[in-house]
Amino acid sequence: MILSIGQETGTNRMDPTLRTRTISRLKEVTPALSPRLKTVAKYILDNPAEFGLDSIRETARKSGVSTFTLVRMAHQMGFAGYDDMREPFRHALVSSTEDVDGREWVDALRENGPTGVTHATATLNSLAVVQRSLQRQSTEKLERVAELLLQARTVYVTAMRASYGLAFHFHYIAKMALKSIQLAPSHVGSAIDELSDAGPGDVVLAVTFTPYSRETIEAAMFAKSRGATVVFVTDSEVVAPHFKPDISLLVSTNSTHHFACNSGAMAVLEILLAMIFQGGDQTTETRIKKYEDLRVDHNAYWVAQKKH
Repeated sequence: MILSIGQETGTNRMDPTLRTRTISRLKEVTPALSPRLKTVAKYILDNPAEFGLDSIRETARKSGVSTFTLVRMAHQMGFAGYDDMREPFRHALVSSTEDVDGREWVDALRENGPTGVTHATATLNSLAVVQRSLQRQSTEKLERVAELLLQARTVYVTAMRASYGLAFHFHYIAKMALKSIQLAPSHVGSAIDELSDAGPGDVVLAVTFTPYSRETIEAAMFAKSRGATVVFVTDSEVVAPHFKPDISLLVSTNSTHHFACNSGAMAVLEILLAMIFQGGDQTTETRIKKYEDLRVDHNAYWVAQKKH
């Protein structure tokens, strides 16, 4: 099976559409690939930035396949070789970091020794992660998700461990615009406990990144089996075998440390919050004022004492 996307552009590896078309083609053909090529396809889809940055040996190590398998994948996709398949991804990565305005201040950080180098590298990574995450979104899809949340009978926001902070923030802000929103789990129970009433007309917004939370996936599967609509904020099209959410908002989570960088996910959630507030009805402003008045009445904010 030859997937001729590489041959369509010949040697023009700088075609700005080639990376996007390669990703789209990989999504289409992944189910029909052999197990090892399927592993390669999933790795590229999940880690497009690392794929563009790393050598063939490093990519082989990270994906758990041989360099021969990577070369075979390139040939299957119609590219002359591995480097030809990787080049559009590398070019996109370089372009995204070079687009940062006034990055001289970041380069200057490197002059502060090893810690400065770490500072600069992590800064560029966070900027690139946010940019890549936002570039992957379409207005239509985000608008659709916002409408689903606004029209839902109940919105359940679920996540575990490191992702829980993102879910908590989204829930805390969104509850001012959404009439019925719940954080699951809210305290010491399990997410499924609090999704027991979920059904048609409800929406579950689940946040999970590699390595995916078993509890979050099981909660999403449970909710969908009850007829609820499931939206994933995640880093891959393929999170769990035999389960596909209704909508996936894909973000980049590349990191310079051992855990996912959540900057991109937070940026996407902030855009979604903005759309929710923009699409709210006349009661939204009333609800916001109610929350603010309640906080003021109960001295929620610290106020410096006036000097006498």
